[in-house]
Order: sequence, then structure tokens, then C-alpha cells
Amino acid sequence: MLLSLSIRDVVLIERLDLHFAAGLTALTGETGAGKSILLDSLGLALGARADSGLIRSGAEQAVVAAQFAVDGAHAAQALLAEHGLESGGEILVRRIVGRDGRSRALVNDQPVSVGFLKNLAALLIEVQGQHEQVGLADPANHILLLDSFGVPVAARADVAAAHKAWREAAVRLAEAERKIEETAREEEFLRHAADELGRLNPVAGEEDALAAERLRLQAGERRAEAIAAAIAELRPKDRRASGPGAALRGAARALARVTVPAGAVNPAGPAMAAIERAEVALAEAEDFLDRMAATEEDDPRALEAVEERLFALRAVARKHGVQVAALAEFLADLRARLAALESGVADIAALSKQVVSLRADYVAKAAELSALRETAARALEAAIGAELPPLKLERARFVVERSMLAESGWGARGADGVKFLIATNPGEAPGALDKIASGGELSRLMLAMKVVLTSGAGIETLIFDEVDSGIGGATAAAVGERLARVAEGVQVLVVTHSPQVAARGAAQLRVAKRVRAERAVTEVDVISGDERREEIARMLAGEFVTDAARQAAMSLLAR
Repeated sequence: MLLSLSIRDVVLIERLDLHFAAGLTALTGETGAGKSILLDSLGLALGARADSGLIRSGAEQAVVAAQFAVDGAHAAQALLAEHGLESGGEILVRRIVGRDGRSRALVNDQPVSVGFLKNLAALLIEVQGQHEQVGLADPANHILLLDSFGVPVAARADVAAAHKAWREAAVRLAEAERKIEETAREEEFLRHAADELGRLNPVAGEEDALAAERLRLQAGERRAEAIAAAIAELRPKDRRASGPGAALRGAARALARVTVPAGAVNPAGPAMAAIERAEVALAEAEDFLDRMAATEEDDPRALEAVEERLFALRAVARKHGVQVAALAEFLADLRARLAALESGVADIAALSKQVVSLRADYVAKAAELSALRETAARALEAAIGAELPPLKLERARFVVERSMLAESGWGARGADGVKFLIATNPGEAPGALDKIASGGELSRLMLAMKVVLTSGAGIETLIFDEVDSGIGGATAAAVGERLARVAEGVQVLVVTHSPQVAARGAAQLRVAKRVRAERAVTEVDVISGDERREEIARMLAGEFVTDAARQAAMSLLAR
């Protein structure tokens, strides 16, 4: 609901602060007093095009602020939350326009884009006027309005659920077909790669185990070579080569030929004893080396086999762009994809059957919804048609056109296209609301629709701009009565020249142009009691208010 409107330096308005209540508020005043400036100012605050020509002469900028009250469930709250803005139950929109034509938009004192401001405004307020109709006149809203008028929520929910189930199944089918097609294109590669890896049969962790085994075998090979070399030095295979054993034996034989006198000590004795010990030590060394050689009995092809296996694993890993450690998993994936290819045809057949079934379920539920909409459409035509004659639209015919959409247009709301049409004269073909009806006719048509329909969008403030243009008497009274009925559910502001309409207001604002300090200014007064009676009388009698006009005004207000 609109709580207040503050205007600074807009055209003839220097400073103006207005406060609004629930129900019907009438804005009255003589032609040219500035009622349109109020609406232009509000429009500026709600995202209308900024124009430096709106700035009051002598001022550097124009500022307009509008404050709204919204509850926690209002759609505007969700929009604010999406953009990181908080409301606390109230929304203050502000627009500042400078002399250079540039403007700034703020919501709760946070800068926003004009586009965001317009989106927010569409959730807060709706204008029905001679030159601007939104909400009800927008064909995009017509199906929502028809449904809110007379289509059970349960039927709509069933269609939405059926559509969701059908589309989700269709997505699963499309994804399965895509995967099968993709796998089929790679089938030859998959089979070759799976066969190659299957023969190799990689095992998780195998690379590390093979690398450790290669290191162990390489170390053993080096030990065996060292032992063999040591044995060869001690025990040459070439008989012509003399090893240390032969040298020791030769030395012992040479020393044995040394003779000494009887009873004398042999000087070669210590040497011979040492040679003997050396022969024993040499024999022990050879025995130890023989035992060592016997323990190094690894298969001489073992290292070659380990290296071949390791190189083969690394080569195939490079070929497929994976790590050796991931080869086993890669092979499992290849086999799974081949299995999916083989079983995919059956899966797709099952999914296709499911999609056909779910589509049929959606079509059946959508047909039931269409029938309900057809019934609601005829009832809506009758209800709005009954409101037209008192509004001087007795020759008009309101039509709800329901049509079946092409399958590409089917959605969660069903398979229907809905348009509200109007024929203002007998024999004319119905056409779009804003193309057929004149400004005044369209405003009154919108009023008739508002009496019958809910807004469908949670709008809590409606503005009617000269909805009574070109009518008077009983028709104006009918307009006033209907505005009052609409105002029982939402806040309504009406700019009017009709005393019958103004008298219906719970509150009345009088717009007047006055001269202050030799400058024309627009001012707004909240009037009641005698002031309001005089204003209604002026609207009835014109420039010269008579007692009869005052009596008539009192009668209207009493009614």
C-alpha cells in the first residue's frame, strides 16, 4: 500500500508531502491545477523516463520519494532479497533528476538501476488511465486472471506436476540417447582399448610394486656380478693364469727346498707357517664366496620381465592420457561404457515408453484444465458483461478467447492460450483491449474487470486516471460505486472530475494552483467537512457555487 509521496521541485510543485490511507482516495481540482503533475511525479519515482524539463524553474534538481508498506509474503520482498536489499516491512523508492538530465534511483537508500526500479514498481502499484493501462491489459496476465477467477487450484497443480514429470523424463531420455550416440561413435576405439588393456590386465598399485621389485633385482644383479668377479680373481678359470692359491703353493714349494744344518732353526719356518695360514684363509674366502653365489639364484630373466611389464604399463598410460595408477579404473570405465552401449537400446526403449505415457497423462490433464477454463471463460464473460451497461459500455461485448497452443507452447500452465478481447460496437470483430477501445472506454472496462477479477499479482495499490472521462450522471455514479467496491480489497487512488466519483472517496485531496511570491505553485489540501462539500458543489455547479449545488453535494456525500 502507498503510504506517502514526497515531491520537491517538480514543475509547479515546490514542496509537497502527501500521506495516503487504505480505501478510496479521490484527487480533484480544476483543469490545469496540476493533478497530472502528481501522477507524473509518482511515475518518475517508479522508474518512468527522467526529463530535466520536469525540474522546477530555478532549482538544480527534482526529487520524488514514495513509501510503501508490504507484508513478509509480498512478491516485492523476494525481489528485494534477490538483490541483497532489506525492507523491514516498508519500501522507500526515491528518484533524483539533475539539470543535466541524469537521474539516480534508490530503494531504501541503496542505489539501484532504473530497470530494477520498474520491476519493483510493477509489483507495488498498477495504473489504469487514459493513456496507460498495465496489468489487466497485458495479454501475458490473462491466463492467470482467468484461472484466479474460476479454475480450481488443484486442477492447475495437477497439470503443473504432470508437465514436470513429462519434461524430466524427456530430459532423461535425451541424455540417454546422447550418451548412446556418443558411445556408438567411439565403439571401435572402446573395444580396441578394452581388449588391449584387458590383455595387459593392470592392477591397482602395480606400478609401485614393479618399481620396487626392479630396484631389488638390480641390486641383486650387482651383488652377483661382484661375487663372480671376486671368485674369478681367487680361482681363475684360465689354467694359464695363476691365482693367489697357486702363488701360495708355489711359494711353499720354494721355501721347502731351503736346507739347514742339523739342530739349527730353519729361518724360513715363520714364512712357511704364514703361507700355510694364508692358504687356509684363502680356502675359507673361496668357500664363503661360493655360498654367497649360491644364494643369488634369481631368474636371470626376472629383471627383464619386470622392466618389460613396467614399460608396457607406462606406454599404454601415456597413450590414453592417464596415470598408470588409474589404468585399472580406466579399463573398468571402458567396459562399463561398452556394457551401456549393449544395454542402452533396452534402456532407451523403456524411457521412450515412459515419456509417451507421461505425455499422454499430461495431455489428458491439460484437456481437463482446458474444459474448466472454457467454463470459467464463459462465466467471466457474463460477469464482466453485466458490469458494462452501467458504465456506459452497453454496446460493448467482452470476450475471453481460449485457444490450443502448438506443442512447443505447452507448459506448466497447460496447453491453452488466453486473450481478453473487446468489441465496442455491434457487428465488430473483437480485438485486443488497447487496440479497440478508446482511452475512456478502456479505463472503464479496466474498472469493470477489476470489480470482477482479483489482480492476480498481489498488487495492493491501484490508480485510475480520469476513468470518468466523457461520462456523467448515472454512469459516473456507477463508476464511483464500483471504485468503492474495488477499494474494499485494495487501496485505490482516482483522479476525477466527477462529483459522483469524488463523493464515494473515503478521503479527498484537492489540487489547486496558487500564486506565491509572484510564482505559480501547485498545492494539495486534504479536505473534509464543509471544505469537501464546497469542492463537490464546485464540481457540480462550476465557477459559481449555488445553494442548490451545496444541497446536491450534501446529498452525494450522505449517500
